Formats: sequence, C-alpha cells, structure tokens
Amino acid sequence: MVLASRGVSPQKAMLWSILTSLPQPIVAVPSYMCADAFHKFLPFATGFAAGCMIWIVVAEVLPDGFKEASPSHVASAATLSVAFMEALSAVFQSFGHNYKGSSEDASAFLVSLLFGFGPLLGGVSLVAFALAFRLQHALLTGVACGTAFVLGVWRPLQLVLSSKMEFIPLFSLLATGFSLSHFSTSSVIKIGSRKRTSADALSAVTGLPVSGLTLQSILCCAAVALHSLSEGLALGVAAPKAYGLGRHMVLPVSLHGLPRGAAVASCIYGATDSWHASLLAAALIGFMGPSSAIGAILAGIDYSGLDHLMMFACGGLLPCFGSIFKRAVSLQKRKSITGLIIGILFASICLAFTKLVCLHTPYCNSAPEAVR
Repeated sequence: MVLASRGVSPQKAMLWSILTSLPQPIVAVPSYMCADAFHKFLPFATGFAAGCMIWIVVAEVLPDGFKEASPSHVASAATLSVAFMEALSAVFQSFGHNYKGSSEDASAFLVSLLFGFGPLLGGVSLVAFALAFRLQHALLTGVACGTAFVLGVWRPLQLVLSSKMEFIPLFSLLATGFSLSHFSTSSVIKIGSRKRTSADALSAVTGLPVSGLTLQSILCCAAVALHSLSEGLALGVAAPKAYGLGRHMVLPVSLHGLPRGAAVASCIYGATDSWHASLLAAALIGFMGPSSAIGAILAGIDYSGLDHLMMFACGGLLPCFGSIFKRAVSLQKRKSITGLIIGILFASICLAFTKLVCLHTPYCNSAPEAVR
C-alpha cells in the first residue's frame, strides 16, 4: 500500500510485496534451528523487529497518511486496525483453549481450507513475475511443463524409494493414467486440426471461441486438478490429527501447494496472455484440494487406496504438458528449455523445503501424511 500510494505501478508493488515475503518460507528451517539453539536471544530479536516496525509506522506511514487524510481519519483507521488484530488474536486463543473435545473436527476443516492457500499464492507469484519481467509465452509454457513433471514423478519416486508400493502396480497405474490422458489430449488436437481459422478458433466445433492451444492448456489444468483432488483426499484423512487448529501446518501446506498454482497459472498465461484467467485458474486449483479434503473428512475414509489414485493422477500429468511443451519448442526452443529447467528447479525446491520443514520442525508431527 505504501508503494502504490507513491505512484508505483500495481505490478511492481505486487512484485516487491512477494519478494519481501519470500525470505519467510525460505529461511524457516534454519531460523527455527537457530531459534532453538539461541533461545535466550529471542526476546532481543523480537524486540528489535517490533522496534523496526514501529519506526516505519511513525517515520513513513503516518506522515504519508496525514498528507492524504485528516488526523481524525488516520486515528480512526489506526484504532480500527489495532482493534481488528486484537480481536483476531483473541478468537484464535479462544479456539485453542475451548475446543478440546471437538478440536479434531475444527483442526481438520481449518487445515483443509489452508490447503488452498498454496496454489493461490503460487499463481499470484507467477503472474507478478510474468508481468514485472515481461516473460515470453514459450518460457512460461516451459515453466509449467517443468513444474508438472516434478509433480508427476515426486510421489512415485517416494513410494519406490520407501518400498511402500511394488514397482509393477505402480507402473501399471502410471501407464493407465498416462494412456487415458494421452488419448484425451490427442482427441483435442485432432478436433483442433479439423477446423482451422485465422485465429485457430474452435467455435465451429465446440461452440466456444477457444483456440486449440487454450483448450489444450485447460485440459492440462484439469490434469492438475485431478492431482490436487487426490492430494486433498490424503489431506482430509490426515488433517483431523493436526493440533492447534492446524496453524502449525500453514508453512508446509503452503509450500506444498505452491508448484500446482504456478503450473496452472503459467500454462494459462502462456496460452491466453491473460493474468485474470491465470489467477482464476490458480484459484480454482486451490479450491480443489480443500473441497476433496472436506469430502474425505465428512465421508470418514481411511488412507488405504489413496496412493493408487495418486499414481493414476501423476501419470495423467505427463502427456498433457508434454504435448504443449512440444508446441512451445517448435516455436522458441531455447526459451522453452530454459523455462523447463526453471520449472523443475522451482518445484523441486518447494517440495524439498516442505520435507525439510517436516523433518526439522514439529509442524508435521501431528499429521505427517497431510504433506508428502
């Protein structure tokens, strides 16, 4: 808000907001380890941080506020802000103390809602970077494909390395998902090739003014949605075990969902050049996880068979994004490959940091299967 009030464009203000918030998830694990080792210094560190915030408010924010509004309006806004924060703190404390018997249900539903925050944050971050740096469509498509590739192979590798599933059933499920997704993608491509116009529109075939690339990208997002639904079922099984209304799960769950939002946002933005559609796609993907998690909680299902569904969903990711990657390579090979590498690194870092958070902090002790 400070940057926007000083004439900075919304895109740059959003970018700076994201950049200043990135150190929080990145240094979460080392900061926790340092805080545990140097517990005596925590009062000084928190006091220093509070002093910095007070100085910023007094020296920067309040003078700007007095320039644009009357003192009474500034005082009223400050009072309402403090009252809101205190009320929010009191509500969380009340939940933490009063929900002893039904805390499992409350924690489960809250953790399920938090599962949608990661994809939305990933989509917003991707759109902010794309607008700020004017990223090319081929690069964005490569980022989407690299991220989807990591999402598709991450859980199968975990199951193979931990010997939780035999190789033949795992490979069969992956192949089934791959074949069904490849058949659907091929059908869309054939439909697009039957009727060509100057804009490559499919209105005569589907009745909708959607290009072949856009329809193919939507199909890729549907594959990510299926992956998110299967992840949400596992979360719904594990979420009732989360303590403290699931507030300890915010960091790992958000990191775990970032790649999905970035994948669909970069895919849609690369196909439509619309940041509105990209954010809408990320929000819809973020809605899939909580909805399936709440359904799993209400149905009372257990964890048996969920890994099989996950393998099917992982297999469906690869051919969808592979087809649009081939199209992007045919247009701009170098940028597509660069985007692919960036997407692989981004998704690997997010999922690896999720594992580090769960290994070195107690955040995932109550519900380890919620973030895998």
